[in-house]
Amino acid sequence: MTSTADPHRAPAAKRDRTHYLYIAVIGAVLLGIAVGFIWPDFAKELKPVGTGFVNLIKMMISPIIFCTIVLGVGSVRKAAKVGKVGGLALAYFVAMSVVALAIGLLVGNILHPGSGIDLADSDKGAGHEAADEANKGLVDFALGIIPKTLVSAFTEGEVLQTLLVALLVGFALQAMGRSGEPVLRGVEHIQKLVFRVLGMIMWAAPVGAFGAIAAVIGETGVDALKALATIMIGFYVTCALFIVLVLGTLARTVAGVNLFKLLKYLGREFLLILSTSSSESALPRLIAKMEHLGVSRPVVGITVPTGYSFNLDGTMIYLTMASLFIAEAMDQPLGIGEQISLLLFMMIASKGAAGVSGSGIAVLASGLQSHKPALVDGVGLIIGVDRFMSEARALTNFAGNAVATLLIGTWTKEVDKERVAAVLAGQLPFDERTLVDDGHGAEVPDAAASVPEGRSEGGKEPAKV
Repeated sequence: MTSTADPHRAPAAKRDRTHYLYIAVIGAVLLGIAVGFIWPDFAKELKPVGTGFVNLIKMMISPIIFCTIVLGVGSVRKAAKVGKVGGLALAYFVAMSVVALAIGLLVGNILHPGSGIDLADSDKGAGHEAADEANKGLVDFALGIIPKTLVSAFTEGEVLQTLLVALLVGFALQAMGRSGEPVLRGVEHIQKLVFRVLGMIMWAAPVGAFGAIAAVIGETGVDALKALATIMIGFYVTCALFIVLVLGTLARTVAGVNLFKLLKYLGREFLLILSTSSSESALPRLIAKMEHLGVSRPVVGITVPTGYSFNLDGTMIYLTMASLFIAEAMDQPLGIGEQISLLLFMMIASKGAAGVSGSGIAVLASGLQSHKPALVDGVGLIIGVDRFMSEARALTNFAGNAVATLLIGTWTKEVDKERVAAVLAGQLPFDERTLVDDGHGAEVPDAAASVPEGRSEGGKEPAKV
């Protein structure tokens, strides 16, 4: 009796400690807001604290993506399955981007958020600077996916470069058969090590959240918040409606999952994004949690990293409403045809913008410069509150990628639905100590590559409860 009770008590104590960690994050956010309002000059100096924490997490993204994809692809019997998942994911991402654009257009044309706003001379130069930063064509974007060397993808922190290298290595191991087993086992151990390191970094979350929020409040001030309250509130409401109505409906009808239960399961990740204004800070945890939920590793490994560059629902809504806001504020309203052509251009230009806090401004400025240069001056109007809108963008992008992973897994029959129900009901809690559990998702056993008949084509073992 004693031997069976002890293993249950130890994890409970560990989970309690991580629970207190995120309570500390909430307290740090509130303290950061207070410091930002009371001592704005001091708060601005705290910006490196928040930046440092986000950089620590970004440091772990490339190795986590690499290990996840290599283990997933390397243990799949048919390479065509990977292509099917990737093609389905890209088609879904494009469709959802169009839906997000349509919703943003509808709300923007109803609210007319730019009415009554005046442009100060000091704001005019900011838009041109942002446009110069984003002056990057499709050819440059495509070539940027190819790393300079096999290992430079890890050192430069480019998600799509890491994705490409991981896919190549995964397919190579798949072709090696039995001789690739030792490499797969080694990568599995490295993945566990990397997740352990990430778990250690997460203990710095309260400090990072405090610095990030304090700096944002200190730089923005109350006056800017009041002046631009219309577009901020309208944008947040639009994102909320998109998540609840569009994503919620898809999750329920396709996967049979209650959206609010899924959002509750990802609550700590949403808190992390809210405090850092970057969805990339939660990318490693999303990979771990979606595998734990019951989605196979190949689906998670391909859909999540790709979605962070191509599934930008929140960014699409932001670009739509911000463009209409600037056009109206400068008394140069756009016709429906101009709106559609501008936003379709921005949908293409925005790929790769997710995870970089403030990147939406650069895409917005470059789009306006290419279609209606006279509006670029107006970008300075929105820069003051862009960080607050960045949080809504990041939260919406994250929710969209979580739902997308579940949907792609359902369509490809790579989801353990019984496990999904058990996890969302709280019966199989996520291991916050390691961020990875033996038996969830698609852990690769010793004979993974040599006995493919014992696995599904997605490399998924039966769930171990």
